[in-house]
Amino acid sequence: MTRAATVYCFALMIAASTISVRAQTSQGGFETMAQPNEDQSECKAPRPPKHLAETAYIRNGYRAILRIMAAKKWQETGSCDCFFDTIEWDKVLEASEEYRVSDDEKRPFDTSELRELADRLLVERDAACGS
Repeated sequence: MTRAATVYCFALMIAASTISVRAQTSQGGFETMAQPNEDQSECKAPRPPKHLAETAYIRNGYRAILRIMAAKKWQETGSCDCFFDTIEWDKVLEASEEYRVSDDEKRPFDTSELRELADRLLVERDAACGS
């Protein structure tokens, strides 16, 4: 290796270590692999506990069903309260049978359709409630 190449490699190593240290210590930088805690100050559906289903696909279906149930509760009551914390996961599991479209245990729901329905209903709620 030539002297210039050695100096160049050394400079790159110093630059890379400096960038790495900055990324680990900066406020907005990468510090951990842990998922950030969801801000519960706004009305946002929580993630289902992992023990409810083996796959994220099914858990996402359960979350969409929770959102649909909360929107239907808004339609019934007219209240702009956040209903996500009042609906238990066991009730979501019971209601999930209504949304089942397949006997396939790995894909019992059409999660995309559930999400779209929940989005439509919650947009109506947000428009009515001004949020």
